[in-house]
Amino acid sequence: VQLQASGGGSVQPGGSLRLSCAASGRIDNRYSIGWFRQTSETEREFVAHISRVASSWSYDISYYADSVKGRFTISRDNPESTVYLQMDNLKPEDTGVYYCAALWYVRWSTSNMENPGLYDSWGQGTLVTVSS
Repeated sequence: VQLQASGGGSVQPGGSLRLSCAASGRIDNRYSIGWFRQTSETEREFVAHISRVASSWSYDISYYADSVKGRFTISRDNPESTVYLQMDNLKPEDTGVYYCAALWYVRWSTSNMENPGLYDSWGQGTLVTVSS
């Protein structure tokens, strides 16, 4: 699956942005999608993840890093194969390049989803800058 992230920009602290992760075609529901961010000083850091519940493949469950809980919301627009990351109340420490990536279900676990090395494909990053 080929992914493309977009929607980054520059905002002041307290502002909002919505990132999009679009696929070249329809995303198989057995892929879960994660968002990561990276700065020049940090490793690629887990931000959020959305996964289709395997027992029924009919609804999603989402996960968040503690640093973004209550401020970020991940969602999926399945017919369009687009995953969104709504980021509210942005802080300077949210600054970074944001990437989306796809993880095949056989490798999914609550620990594996935070490991960027296990993802199958990545979109190019989109830069988010939070500064006054």
